[in-house]
Amino acid sequence: MITNSIRLIQQGLDAAIIDLDGTMVDTLGDFVHALGGMLEDLDLPAIAPDLIEQMVGKGSEHLLRSVLSHVLAQQGQASGASIIEAIYPRAWERYQHHYLAINGRYSSVYPGVQQGLMALRGAGLRLACLTNKPASFALPLLRAKGLDGFFDHVFGGDAFERKKPDPLPILKTCEALGTLPARTLMVGDSSNDAAAARAAGCPVALVTYGYNHGQPVREVDADGYVNALRELVPMWVCALGG
Repeated sequence: MITNSIRLIQQGLDAAIIDLDGTMVDTLGDFVHALGGMLEDLDLPAIAPDLIEQMVGKGSEHLLRSVLSHVLAQQGQASGASIIEAIYPRAWERYQHHYLAINGRYSSVYPGVQQGLMALRGAGLRLACLTNKPASFALPLLRAKGLDGFFDHVFGGDAFERKKPDPLPILKTCEALGTLPARTLMVGDSSNDAAAARAAGCPVALVTYGYNHGQPVREVDADGYVNALRELVPMWVCALGG
């Protein structure tokens, strides 16, 4: 069901920028397994999947530091920045090792994603994938799930100086697409995507599933909400005068 979409329908659009984790692919299982392997290598206890889900979305660096802080606090150890930074290089190395080994194995494409991407491309929109996930993780995942061919550009969280919710990645992606922000839709699953889009001057639609830090996604300021990416297409039929 599409709600609050009047602003989207009133304007034509040339392109869309699509988030990855929680928007196109449910990657929680990959995070759980990679972080579990990392923590085991560090002789630290595992962390519950529901807690990991609330930490996803602001990049791998933020995820690792959040996990380490939580686990150390649960053990009754000091979890200050200096302690975390001391073990972070080893944690990052082990996380990369485990994630690249299982990338995509415990994840699945959400229903309606491929249909939605096909329809958007068919309507003439240029598409880019913009994620806070490192490119070395994002590109193999898109290939493994058969989604890479839909996008003119794929930018990971290490492509620019700052990550979402900063607007810089969206503005740079618009430049790469050759589109104005006002005519480029951001599609995501969280307040990070919405805040970045608002600051960049892009319209934004959010999926009602995904990882919004444990908060109801409909409480986030957005122009529309969809239960599947294929529901975006009626907006473009109206917006493009079809």
